[in-house]
Amino acid sequence: MSERPWHPEMEALEAALEALDRSRATLPPFTAPTDRDRLRAVLVEAAERLADNYPYGHPLYVGQMLKPPHPAARLAYALAMTINPNNHALDGGRASSVMEREAVAALAALFGWSTHLGHLCGGGTMANFEALWVARQERPGKGIAASTQAHYTHARLSEVLGVPFQGIATDAHGRLDPRALAAAVGAGTIGTVVATLGTTAAGAVDPLPEILEICRARDVRVHADAAYGGYFTLAGNLDPPARHAFDRIGACDSIVVDPHKHGLQPYGCGAVLFRDPAAGRHYRHDSPYTYFTGKDLHLGEISLECSRPGAAAVALWTTLRLLPLVPGGEFARGLEAGRSAALALHEGVRGDPRFAALGPPELDIVVFSRRAPTASAASAANRRLFDAAAADDLHLALATFPRHMLEESGAVAEWDVGSLTCLRACVMKPEHREWMPEILARLRRAAGAAGAP
Repeated sequence: MSERPWHPEMEALEAALEALDRSRATLPPFTAPTDRDRLRAVLVEAAERLADNYPYGHPLYVGQMLKPPHPAARLAYALAMTINPNNHALDGGRASSVMEREAVAALAALFGWSTHLGHLCGGGTMANFEALWVARQERPGKGIAASTQAHYTHARLSEVLGVPFQGIATDAHGRLDPRALAAAVGAGTIGTVVATLGTTAAGAVDPLPEILEICRARDVRVHADAAYGGYFTLAGNLDPPARHAFDRIGACDSIVVDPHKHGLQPYGCGAVLFRDPAAGRHYRHDSPYTYFTGKDLHLGEISLECSRPGAAAVALWTTLRLLPLVPGGEFARGLEAGRSAALALHEGVRGDPRFAALGPPELDIVVFSRRAPTASAASAANRRLFDAAAADDLHLALATFPRHMLEESGAVAEWDVGSLTCLRACVMKPEHREWMPEILARLRRAAGAAGAP
């Protein structure tokens, strides 16, 4: 039998478990009863069920935003689960609460904040919910605005909060249109604007410098939804518009970033950060049966969530110790490799007369379409190519975009419908750079197998 590629990971976990066991040497021996044969059997059964999945960790998977966790994160999570800490209160997660504060401080420092308020949460939805909840408290009676390409949860969360929501038009690249924003803000009904630094559909980066200028003149809060794109603050190979946006992210009132996207963490691990620590006053509450250990801050006192996995904090902390968030470091180079691969895919698509590209990727998402006489025919051709590529183990995604974002591409001669379902590739893995020739070869092969539009 060939050696499993993760076997060295198991040796590292065994050493870590032994170290943890030594810390319990003063306790009487205790082992929870386990039927090893039955345990082995059900785990094998679970593995057989998990076989019904796409190969998310393989370089030929460029579909959804699924970046495999780093081995350090997986192992640290497993190590922490032998304790199963709860980071709601210090008594439930003593060490892991401290590790969470340190990890969150590293995320804040990534955006230039030496002081902040923040914590981990289940993901971008919950993190954005908390940011918009605080925004409602800070600007009572005012609405929330985001681009029409922003994540759909902003409109839904605004509804949950009972706050009016307004979608702002985008340009042909899917970025929020400053002129449309200025007109909307000028009406005086908007209290918070969401700037998306990396839309989840096309990877577009909103023009943050212009957004900040418009909003500061009207005393409007700016929240950066950087759940997908936040880590690209470190990337050294961004084009000027995106670079200018990330350079100003520290001027926002709040920021959301998801370590479980580009941060190499298991699901779910999101983070919400506030520039002004005084935002903590909105969370103020008391739970005398929970917060009874000393006067130190319990993370549950600055979070809407109660029970939260301390293992997520341990995994992130461990990864940050191994891969610090510094320009030019190993982590930053990994981001740059993914972006380089995305640019190579874009150029490969442009060089094939059968395809039309939405536009150069701003981060690492590439959107393209088969050329066709009509929009409906192009959408159908893209769906066939999606299936043909999957049959050849190249896994893409599909995404639908409005006409104004595709007209410049020349993909369609006649717009018989108002939108186009395109092919979408999330080129997130550093390995994608080396695998791009193979990805392009399989894409061209699938295009031939799918037939003409």
